Amino acid sequence: MANRLLAVLGAAALFACSEPVTETVVVDAPDTETTVSGIQVDVQYHTLENGLRVVLSRDTSVPTATVAVYYGVGFRNEPRGRTGFAHLFEHLMFEGSENLPGGTMTNLIYNAGGVQNGSTRFDFTNYFEVVPNNALEAIIWAESDRMARPIIDEENLAAQGGVVENEVLVNVINQPYGGWIWIDLPMLANENWHNAHNFYGDLDDLRAATLDDVQTFFDTYYAVNNATIVVVGDIDYDETLGWIEANFASIEPGPPLPEIDISEPRQEEEKFGEIYDRLAPQPALGFGYHMPERGTPEYYAMAVIDQILVQGDDSLLNQRIVNEEGYASSVFGGINLLGNMYNYNGPMLWSAGMIHGDEYDHEVIMADVDEVIEQLRTEEISEEQLNRAITKLRSQFYNIVDSASRFGLADLLAVFAMFDDDPSRINRIEQGFDQVTPELVLATAQEYLRPTNRSVLRVIPDPDGTLGGQAEDTDQGDSGTETPDEDQ
Repeated sequence: MANRLLAVLGAAALFACSEPVTETVVVDAPDTETTVSGIQVDVQYHTLENGLRVVLSRDTSVPTATVAVYYGVGFRNEPRGRTGFAHLFEHLMFEGSENLPGGTMTNLIYNAGGVQNGSTRFDFTNYFEVVPNNALEAIIWAESDRMARPIIDEENLAAQGGVVENEVLVNVINQPYGGWIWIDLPMLANENWHNAHNFYGDLDDLRAATLDDVQTFFDTYYAVNNATIVVVGDIDYDETLGWIEANFASIEPGPPLPEIDISEPRQEEEKFGEIYDRLAPQPALGFGYHMPERGTPEYYAMAVIDQILVQGDDSLLNQRIVNEEGYASSVFGGINLLGNMYNYNGPMLWSAGMIHGDEYDHEVIMADVDEVIEQLRTEEISEEQLNRAITKLRSQFYNIVDSASRFGLADLLAVFAMFDDDPSRINRIEQGFDQVTPELVLATAQEYLRPTNRSVLRVIPDPDGTLGGQAEDTDQGDSGTETPDEDQ
């Protein structure tokens, strides 16, 4: 393997190019007098001439580096008739490149002492590696080869199509509760097809994918000008930027991205749906409300509401549903159940759900839910409640940023670069929390927790398959509770 690593490093030198033109923004640590953030991340932000966004952050606490390449394509970008295509393509990109065919890239990473993975989300697909920092140059070259020269052929399409189809069968069709709250609830709540289709993939759509489809998808979305590379860890800024320029700057940008309208109309009537599930041992009840626009004051207020209602044993719905009434063993939920409250860029739900005893009627349970939620819509929370919720939000935020792999930090830097053109936003997140007041929470609850902004989806056990199948108003295909993530 040592010879292979030397060969990769040598190949990286062969692909070096002349000095590129780079736009650079160096983001200094914010003035502590004008920020309340408890986290200060040193960030450098650059844009290559071909449109590649580059985010670097130095942290010398551990001699490793995390490399993350994000492409601005996710479930919402899938063409009609090709549901599950973003996830399928994530698999295809793991099948190697011209200079690293088959499992060569995986061997390079693991034999250097590193790990790798990837995932598909609503608004992006990512690939990342954590390696000792002495392997960083080789990994940057490997990612550039994957971007510029992936192996897209009939053999790989057939193989990975089979893998994804098997995932659907194992994680979806033969899984109790299916995609109930992860996939099916958004399909019920949303009107726009881009937000309301089965993103894990209908089997007929996956089987119909052709090589021309795959090539078109790659040419459209996997362009260097639709990508962001983040490197965080024990790095030298100038050296790392030099390696990125040498390997990525020669990649030609793609055409302008197609414009996709992902907006949702204001919901004016409560929606209801039912799923009859042969494998579910108990009934389940889930509900979701459309979120305020990401980054607005109301968005941060909804994050506080999330903490108050469902996060932790002290949350209001857990207290009522679990501790007082005993309907269920837990209530779970949150903003963006396929990621976190930061890493999406479009319409989103705040969702909550429970698997409850079959002796309890769903209308009785929802009456208790309504009573708890109406209290937030009619009375201001106390300062003590607000401060406790904000403390929990800070703790969650710190856990994301300070994960051992640094992937949480890389993820936030990538999405803030992609969605906001401002990775230094990471240093201002806590300002959003601190601007939330009891008055803002009340106003936000009155608008966004109104019943006419809600969709409710039940799962009804149907072991004999005699109760009528899925209700028509969910308009869903087969789906699954496990997220299309961490495939490798």
